[in-house]
This record gives sequence, structure tokens and C-alpha cells, in this order.
Amino acid sequence: MPRPKKKRKVNNPPKMLGFKPFGIAFCETENIMMQYDEYETVKLVIYDDMPQDEAADKMEVSRPTLTRIYNSALKKIAQAFVEGKSIMIKGGNFEFEDDWYKCKKCFKLIMGIENHTKCGDCPSYNDDELVNLNK
Repeated sequence: MPRPKKKRKVNNPPKMLGFKPFGIAFCETENIMMQYDEYETVKLVIYDDMPQDEAADKMEVSRPTLTRIYNSALKKIAQAFVEGKSIMIKGGNFEFEDDWYKCKKCFKLIMGIENHTKCGDCPSYNDDELVNLNK
């Protein structure tokens, strides 16, 4: 029996739910699912310019595991780019380092319920308007 997969550490959720191409007729069913851990590898290795061994340590996975996740993410990005498909970011075997919430009205990211403050774009202010992203 294979051992259970270890959850990958993700520092924080992305600011967006994904990306859509423009300049072509768009169909809602034309999308590619990218998992949070795949997004995190691209962010760490390309955007943060972090060596893969350091990124693997940060995500608490082995270097070969990080490489597999990273290559999967790049393949999905290339497929979306070439085929004109959208990328949706959600799911996967991960856990955030902190408790993260998103406002249902303005989509603002909030680290920890104690940091929830009324923003200028929201007509109301209560904890019912928050979605827990850690679940």
C-alpha cells in the first residue's frame, strides 16, 4: 500500500482565481486546472527567482517532487497559452502556512480573521462575508 502524500506548504493564496485568454471566442468549458502547489512552484522558482532546492525546502517536499510539480505547472501554462484555454487555480494536496480568508464582495485576501478590517469597496463589514481558503 502506498504511503499517503504529504501536504505541500503554500505561503499564501494567489490574488486571482485564474486567467482567461482574450482575442478569441471564449467558452467556459475551455479551461485547465492548476493546483495551488503548482502555482506556488512557479511563483517561487520563476517570480521569486529561488533555486529549486530552496523552493523544495520552503514547500517541505523533496527536490525531485518539486521538479515534478513545477514541470506539471509549466506544461499546463504552455497548453493554455498555445491552445487559448483559461487557467483556473484551485485544489490540490496543500496547506497554507497561515489562515487565509477572502472577502466575497471585494475579493480582498486577509491573513487571519483578526486582521479583517472594513475596506473602502465593501458596503458592509462582518465575518459572514469571508470565505476560509484553508478548507
